[in-house]
Amino acid sequence: MTHQGDGDLPRYAAIGERLTEEFEGVHQSDTVDRCVSAARHGADEVCGGATPDLVERIARRHLEVLATVAAEKRRRARRSSLDNAP
Repeated sequence: MTHQGDGDLPRYAAIGERLTEEFEGVHQSDTVDRCVSAARHGADEVCGGATPDLVERIARRHLEVLATVAAEKRRRARRSSLDNAP
């Protein structure tokens, strides 16, 4: 499925590359790509346009939130497994 502005994808490739490097060891590149794509389409829908700067800020924030949630789940899982120790 193509979306309006898909011809501009090279403009957003650099964003994905920067964020993939920034979140290396935290998120896989496909997760970063999905966040960049979602940020681009969301910004376009809400604002009527998706500047690279806006897309990068939105995608970075999404990735930060995902990392925080994943860390909290790991923390709870460790604590819960300790509670089950004999």
